[in-house]
Amino acid sequence: MNTVTNLPGIRVRAENENHHLWNNHGTWFLHYTVHPTPFTKERIRRSLGTKDLTVARERRDSFFTHLASEAAKAAAHVTATATPMRKAFAA
Repeated sequence: MNTVTNLPGIRVRAENENHHLWNNHGTWFLHYTVHPTPFTKERIRRSLGTKDLTVARERRDSFFTHLASEAAKAAAHVTATATPMRKAFAA
């Protein structure tokens, strides 16, 4: 889960290999919290479609890797489209 530690909003406990994983009647789910606004939060639970813990960990890591790449793309887009500050002209 090395990529996850690069995302500032995702909390990871290194001593817990199953962090963000939840077993619901034998099927593994990914669960995490998003904050769409500074005043709200939403708990997300997504089925990983497997009963195998090793596969669930791989899918969790893949999801967070994808999330990190999407966040990097969005940040690069914002940086590229930001209007540069105008220099002040002395009168």
